[in-house]
Amino acid sequence: MKPVNYALLALLPCVLLSGCFNNSEKPTAGMGQLLDGDTDGYSPVVPGITLSFPEDHQAHDSFRQEWWYLTANLTTETGEQLGMQWTQFRIALAPPSTTEATVMQQSAAKPRIQTATHSQNKTVAQPNSWQTEQLYMSHTALTSTNEHLAAERWSRGNANFSGTQANPLIIQQDDWQWRSHNQQLFPATLDVTTADFSYQLQLDSQAPFQLQGDNGYSRKNATGTVASYYYSQPFIQVSGSIERNGKTIKVSGDAWLDREWSSQFLSKTQQGWDWFALRLNDGSALMLFQLRDNSGKQQDFYSAKRMYPDGSGTLISSDQISMTATDWQQTDSGRYPVAWDISIESESIKISTQALNADASMPLSVPYWEGPITISGSHSGMGYMELTGY
Repeated sequence: MKPVNYALLALLPCVLLSGCFNNSEKPTAGMGQLLDGDTDGYSPVVPGITLSFPEDHQAHDSFRQEWWYLTANLTTETGEQLGMQWTQFRIALAPPSTTEATVMQQSAAKPRIQTATHSQNKTVAQPNSWQTEQLYMSHTALTSTNEHLAAERWSRGNANFSGTQANPLIIQQDDWQWRSHNQQLFPATLDVTTADFSYQLQLDSQAPFQLQGDNGYSRKNATGTVASYYYSQPFIQVSGSIERNGKTIKVSGDAWLDREWSSQFLSKTQQGWDWFALRLNDGSALMLFQLRDNSGKQQDFYSAKRMYPDGSGTLISSDQISMTATDWQQTDSGRYPVAWDISIESESIKISTQALNADASMPLSVPYWEGPITISGSHSGMGYMELTGY
């Protein structure tokens, strides 16, 4: 295994993600330039691969990037609406060597060794586990109508710090932990503590996973030269408690989990994306995103799927999708389109979205907007929106 370049580790949040700009400056590069790069030595994303569970809930170290992405629309005991986001990112600093790739293949199905005391939430480090090519970054946020709190953590991949464990399934960055009861994603608990807020949530779902795109192969442009493996669970029930401003409150609601991994998520000319996770009042869910191209030569790319709790779903042709921003918000980290009109003719959907808090920008290593939204029009409901590259 190659030694870690610790200077690169220290600079990576700036170099890899933010292009060395502060929160008051606009990024000089689009998200495509930040997420593009040399893919030599990494595993490619190709069509025809069958996703496998529970194995694919864990990290895929031979790919350059991946994430576990949970958003939730919550209601307090007094009826207040809140939004919650938790995301864990994995970033490879270098492709695995031939030796490393062989070891990963041999050990992929083996659970890590646990300490004798389960309640300590720790695992015993494997030999040479302090040497790593993997970097982890986690984001979390809590949003109300008049407050948006966000936090971030970075660390290298190590069984004692950050990564995944197979049985029980654990996804962790220090004490920010998703802990399942067994190898499956659900049921699970999610515990996160920051300087400004904390939450302890119970998560459960009985619905089948939804494979996005072509059976989990999700194109990110029309030709398929960039793509990811992508699956979702839009139908998660949530209960638990949140602590903020010195008070602990009980909450309940619905959550949505997205899982993606790739060695190249975007092409260089793609400036960013507008992503929606919507729950409609007829019981269906709608995943929708557009990738904005800034070259003047390529059209924006759209992808959408309408999904149901029984596991069925309908892929939506891009020519059926119309999206128009109707309101913008200037924040500390950029100017974002926080309200939209969305029309999908084939699904008889004609809706408008409104942000619960228009100032829900994430002033972190890479700035973006992420927050809960409400839906009105042909359908009502709630959901989440993410805006990047502005």
